Amino acid sequence: MSYNAHDGADAGSGSQSGRAFKVGVFALLMPAVVTASLVYYVVSHTPPAGTLNASSMPAAVAQRIAKVGTLQVRDNSTRVQHTGEEVFKRTCTACHSTGALGSPKFGDSAAWAPRIATGFEALLLSALKGKNNMMAQGGGEYDDSEVARAVVYMANAGGAKFAEPKAPATVASAPVAAK
Repeated sequence: MSYNAHDGADAGSGSQSGRAFKVGVFALLMPAVVTASLVYYVVSHTPPAGTLNASSMPAAVAQRIAKVGTLQVRDNSTRVQHTGEEVFKRTCTACHSTGALGSPKFGDSAAWAPRIATGFEALLLSALKGKNNMMAQGGGEYDDSEVARAVVYMANAGGAKFAEPKAPATVASAPVAAK
């Protein structure tokens, strides 16, 4: 028996060419199958309930371009002025009752003493413009005189002897007399 190296090569090359043919067919058919599947999905897919249709399009556009914030103009002439204690209970107590974020606790004379030494105007400015972790209170829910009353209320509980500010006088429009 003689060994012919040429015979083994023929058998191997035949199976390699068959494998190459299969890979080639697969490489050509796979993109076509994927494309056909995507087209079928897009064409036959029904959108879920609540998605946009022709009748809801204007509402959806209006919602997307709606204003983020609003400006509220109030007439403060008829508004009831709050006392310092009311403002404290509604706004200031969250931090000043517990000493949160380094705020002086209500009634703690040792914590309030250095602040009281700066004077009422400095305390009021800190409250209106904010200081350290305290947000500015000016321009918020309460007018400046109400914030001033809250400052006096807290400082006096800490040992100060500040006089409570009076409510601002409302400007009444006087009727114009006809000549």
